[in-house]
Amino acid sequence: MKSVDPEHPRPDAPSPQDARGKDAQGKDAQGKGASSESEAARAAAREAAAAARTLGRQLGVLLGSAARTGGRGATGAARASGQAFTRLAGRLGSGRRQGPETAAGPAAASPVSPTPAPIAAPNPRWGGRLRGRPVLLAILALVALPTVLLAGLVLYSFVTLPPLGGVVPEAGQRALTVEADDGRVFATRGAFQGQKLVAADLPPHMAQAIIAIEDRRFRSHWGVDPRGLLRAMWRNTSGGGVREGGSTITQQYVRLTSLTQEKTLRRKIQEAFLALRVEATMSKDDILLGYLNTAYFGAGAYGLDAASRRYFGKGAKALTLPESAMLAGLVRAPSQLAPTRNFGGAKERADVVLQTMVETGAITAVEADKARTETITLRTPPETPPGTNYFLDLVSGEAKRLADTTGDVTVRTTLNLDLQSLAEGVVARRMDAEGAKKKAGQAAMVVMNKEGAILAMVGGRDYEDSQFNRATQAKRQAGSLFKLFVYLTAYETGFTPETVLVDQPTQIGDWEPQNSTGRFKGAMPLRSAFAQSINTVAAQLADEIGIPAVIATARRLGVVSELPNVPSLALGSAEVTLLEMTRAYAGVLAGAVPVDAHSVHAIRGGAPPPLYLRPEARPGTALPTQARAMMLDSLQAVVDGGTGKAARVQGMPVGGKTGTTQDYRDAWFVGMTPDLVVGVWVGNDDNTSMNRVGGGDIPAALFRDFVQRAAAQMARGRKRPSAARAEPAPARDVAPAVSGAAIRGVPEVVDTGTLAFRGRTVRLLGVDGEGGALARQLARYLRRREVICTAAAGADAGPLRCQIDGDDLASLILAAGGARASADAPSDLLAAEEQARSERAGLWRRER
Repeated sequence: MKSVDPEHPRPDAPSPQDARGKDAQGKDAQGKGASSESEAARAAAREAAAAARTLGRQLGVLLGSAARTGGRGATGAARASGQAFTRLAGRLGSGRRQGPETAAGPAAASPVSPTPAPIAAPNPRWGGRLRGRPVLLAILALVALPTVLLAGLVLYSFVTLPPLGGVVPEAGQRALTVEADDGRVFATRGAFQGQKLVAADLPPHMAQAIIAIEDRRFRSHWGVDPRGLLRAMWRNTSGGGVREGGSTITQQYVRLTSLTQEKTLRRKIQEAFLALRVEATMSKDDILLGYLNTAYFGAGAYGLDAASRRYFGKGAKALTLPESAMLAGLVRAPSQLAPTRNFGGAKERADVVLQTMVETGAITAVEADKARTETITLRTPPETPPGTNYFLDLVSGEAKRLADTTGDVTVRTTLNLDLQSLAEGVVARRMDAEGAKKKAGQAAMVVMNKEGAILAMVGGRDYEDSQFNRATQAKRQAGSLFKLFVYLTAYETGFTPETVLVDQPTQIGDWEPQNSTGRFKGAMPLRSAFAQSINTVAAQLADEIGIPAVIATARRLGVVSELPNVPSLALGSAEVTLLEMTRAYAGVLAGAVPVDAHSVHAIRGGAPPPLYLRPEARPGTALPTQARAMMLDSLQAVVDGGTGKAARVQGMPVGGKTGTTQDYRDAWFVGMTPDLVVGVWVGNDDNTSMNRVGGGDIPAALFRDFVQRAAAQMARGRKRPSAARAEPAPARDVAPAVSGAAIRGVPEVVDTGTLAFRGRTVRLLGVDGEGGALARQLARYLRRREVICTAAAGADAGPLRCQIDGDDLASLILAAGGARASADAPSDLLAAEEQARSERAGLWRRER
């Protein structure tokens, strides 16, 4: 076959001059219509070709830019793709129809042509086709563009593959298991890693359970399962939502160990590439074991062994079939199905796993039915009680300081769960009832024994709303609360409660202290001046004994905040924390200073010897006996007939001191009984004024609400494991197994006497529910906390008795004034209602 030279056309081909001649005579040969049609066709072809070439060049630039970060190879490939597309578009858009010789000739491959190639006159019958080619080109471009882009993305994903095992847990990461003072586990913090399992440690049914629910074809596919992917797409489409995933166990394993969790197409492509690589280098058993060692099972547990210890208190090798099924069901939605948060949902999912094991032949239907009837007992709390998080923040920092080591640790704390629950309840009820009316937005409470152990702590009204701990982090002016140091110093230097000073206009330098009433009472003994919180007397007393001596006394009692040497310090112009002031008052009660405020008894790791044991408390500097006795007498006078009368508790000796700062920005009360010291602060985070709330108002009432019920709780007592020896708590079931009509889970609140558990309505025995604000308060209290309900003794149906954290829920509601007792209420619930009536709590406040 002869090649075609554009400068020497074939003998039968018309020359350019001949073509022009024929064009000039076109009126006779073709007519006006044919000439116009030819020109329009050629113009359309030229425009289409130009558009196609432009599109090709832009695509090449786009792909080249996108692939630059993927390496020089990816860039070259993208540019080559763009150039190829440009050449193809140029050929498709040219106005001539080339024959085989033209397409194969050397001139077609030549990059430069001296003269343009001749264009044959179009045949009229091709006019329609030429006019349709721009549409065809547009369609081709729309089809080709996504294809080329996808090819570029696949190439880019391949050349940027991360190394296998590139995701490494953060160094030094550890988990805390936190125990109360009696050994009850009530919280966890951090990520549990557990032990890395070997094949011999894998429980018999765990591998079958995880394969059945996550990847039935795991043993037969090669890392990516097209059949499973199509099945998942079909079920999700027909089900109207995402009901099944298409990732294999191998893909999940490489995602956990080598990729991020971002939901992008690039990550899915890389996941598939890495899965193929893993299948070529690892056995199926090794892949499965690696997956179980890294998967997240909720509640901070990473890996099967960590999950087994977190939920069931034992190593993975000891897992039973129903426990294995429950853990296998968690990996799809660990945060939602964690049994510590949603035991009912986790149990339902475990039943699904058992059914899939039957379908795959892993177990028989009889074995599945038997497993469903077996009791699954959790050895951990349902979930960290929300209010304890302020205390947990304090413990986390203290544990790191006392035992800064890697690995999971267990911390025995000083927290008394009964007192903690009581403190949260009294703060919530009082602030809900009076806070808005009196423009008081926040409150904090610290409960301490005279040895300095922190028994309860409320750092604010809602930890989720604000993690700022107002008991330990907020520094506010103490007001008259600071007078403790002034009077104690005076008593140590020879003054007595009977010493008389005159309440009168006083000036010390440029400073003129004023009383809150604006009036003066004349001569009075120091005991009365302290009880009535007379500012002028405190200022005179501090001036006489010297501000430096007052500062020295505050330091001895444990105040570490900055204390300026100015006369106004006597009236509490310095900024201090509630924990500091509670600690100082505890020193007066103990008679030895400073009291060491602490939150940790012991810390244990994996090895038997404890990492930390709190040493026996060494006695501090003893306060002078006579001065201490006079100070305690003055503190009791405040409650008996002074500014703290609202803190009085019938039949109990109580002392304390109020504090109120300028414009009612802060209100304090720190009080003491023979066993406890309780500090209370009320105010606003933005330091705005309250509606005339002083220390003798809400703070004193909160103290009274707490101590009168705390005394009864502490009197009941209970045997506690030895914290000094770091004695582990005996194994206990946080939620004992129940049967019959038992229901457990995180309920929704219908009203204060009615709960809804996953569609089933439960009425509380002995409670006539209330709606509105009281129901909303109960919902906040129950938020994400598990409730267990059982039928009353001898009853097969009807109202149920429910528990939360071991306490009777109906009793808590009635004692808080959240509802009225019904006609069928037992005697203990009637007593709880009577307590609420006497305290004017909740709904009874409205019926005064």
